[in-house]
Amino acid sequence: MGDTSRLCSVWLGSETGILKGVSLSRKQAFNFCNTSHLSRDQEVRALCWGDPAQSELLVGSVDGTVKTFSTEKGSFTESRRCGDPSEGCFTGLEVLDGSTLITCGECGTLRVWREDSSEPVTELDAGKNVCRMRQSPAHRHKVATGGKENNLKIWDLQKPEKPVFTAKNLRDDWLDLRRPHWVRDMAFMPDSDKVVTCTGYHQVHVYDPSSPQRRPVLEAEYGEYPLTALSLQADGNTVVVGNTHGHIALLDLRKGLVRGCLKGLAGGVRGLQCHPSQPVVASCGLDRFLRIHSLEDRKLQHKVYLKSRLNCILLTSKDLEEAGGTIGEAGSQEVKEEGEGEEDEVWDTMECVEERQKRKTTEEVTDGELQEKKSKKKKKKGQD
Repeated sequence: MGDTSRLCSVWLGSETGILKGVSLSRKQAFNFCNTSHLSRDQEVRALCWGDPAQSELLVGSVDGTVKTFSTEKGSFTESRRCGDPSEGCFTGLEVLDGSTLITCGECGTLRVWREDSSEPVTELDAGKNVCRMRQSPAHRHKVATGGKENNLKIWDLQKPEKPVFTAKNLRDDWLDLRRPHWVRDMAFMPDSDKVVTCTGYHQVHVYDPSSPQRRPVLEAEYGEYPLTALSLQADGNTVVVGNTHGHIALLDLRKGLVRGCLKGLAGGVRGLQCHPSQPVVASCGLDRFLRIHSLEDRKLQHKVYLKSRLNCILLTSKDLEEAGGTIGEAGSQEVKEEGEGEEDEVWDTMECVEERQKRKTTEEVTDGELQEKKSKKKKKKGQD
């Protein structure tokens, strides 16, 4: 399986516990798992790279285990327990230094694990109902957390006693009523200390820890439904957000305006990621499809059906359509990209239903038929 895993440029985690790899260049998808021991306890909730060379993939499951998958060997090489199922699912999984892991669960317990220890080196409480934990790409020892009625917090793992930044709640509405907050996802903006968040109340907020203001420095709204995922473009000026109804939009963070929308989705969005060097964004969710959209013309480039509900997505830093290696393993499935050809095949296989002849309307009756009817009526009158 090493040859097949080296081909994959997109990795996805499913509800059934299967790690899926997709090769867009070869038009093939692969399942990497032990199919004889599949269960809901192995549902994949978090994915991240284990090393800068992207030769190892870390997979966080619902049962609290973190598995190491080797993309060179095409198999799982290690498994370690980094949580308990009673603490909730993983809301974040990151790598700090080498083999040091950062995990966070729904209960709000954030832990730092080292390879040579079965106990966490650092443990802190980020509050209840945490929905997401993200790591700063520039400062690896800084992470952000947030959740339902649990506002944005930024933590320095070198000084874990208290957060270095805690967001303040929004101002009351025009009725002087408190506005609820529900952070669903966040991302650190490149070349700055700012953090952008999306909420369950269809809001996008930008926070600046370097300013004295703890409330958002930018507020924007999109749609009417809860936002579930976001991803920043490489330039940091545009954020891509998705909601529970399968709508994806591009928002300009300089003005807070919607630049455009991406079409084609049919289910709630659970995972979004912009490619670090290409102008494309990958999305996955409840409709079981992987979609690759262009951020320049917003057209759909790839659409792949993967048979399972998808929770998370991870892209390689190389070209997504880069080819390489040979395929000699069984168990692969050909990627089907839906288009007009498949629709034609479906219509061709359907049985043809013959329509019954309709009664002729008065407009369809010819002049000759009208004369025959008149002659019959005259005959009947003469007989009477």
